[in-house]
Amino acid sequence: MIDSVATDSSSTPSNEKPRRTRRTRMTGAERRQQLLEIGRTLFADKGFEGTSVEEIAARAGVSKPVVYEHFGGKEGLYAVVVDREMRRLLDMVTGSLTAGHPRELCEQAAFALLDYIEEYTDGFRILVRDSPIPQSTGSFASLISDIATQVEDILGREFKSRGFDPKLAPLYAQALVGMVALTGQWWLDVRKPKKAEVAAHLVNLAWHGLDGLEPKPRLIGHRKN
Repeated sequence: MIDSVATDSSSTPSNEKPRRTRRTRMTGAERRQQLLEIGRTLFADKGFEGTSVEEIAARAGVSKPVVYEHFGGKEGLYAVVVDREMRRLLDMVTGSLTAGHPRELCEQAAFALLDYIEEYTDGFRILVRDSPIPQSTGSFASLISDIATQVEDILGREFKSRGFDPKLAPLYAQALVGMVALTGQWWLDVRKPKKAEVAAHLVNLAWHGLDGLEPKPRLIGHRKN
């Protein structure tokens, strides 16, 4: 499929006939990509409810039916945008886990999430919003759970080598990944301190906490259940 949009025409002298404007043609794939980028920006800025098909079409310089033709409506466009961002973040985190030492693996995971926030800020803003429609890949919480699954294998091996119960690795993986994700949401807006310093402090808390773990932690308060 090929569609087109008119370019702005230049002014013409009054004694000359107006010239026909040249039209820029896009393939179907190019138009789809354009709409995805526009939708991504608008959803990040205004949210799903605050974004309209009319505005998406106007930004792209096309009519509303073009948006419907490619995505079936605003919901379809939003679903594709969210799915792409979730896959991108998961790929960045899982692809970063290449080191052998557990502490460096923690650093790599923290950097991967912070890298995503820095490079794909709009995408992260979309992901941390509550989705108004069902997603094929789930919610942000389920994405964090997917990342934690990658980490729990690492923690399981570390727990086993220290004589801890490896069955508790999933619990600690959720706690660690959740800590990094929530810190990332905070850092998204403040951007201070610098990324490397944030990663260092996250790993400092995580690693030295893990380094001093009790095999069977106990509660010191009055509440026991």
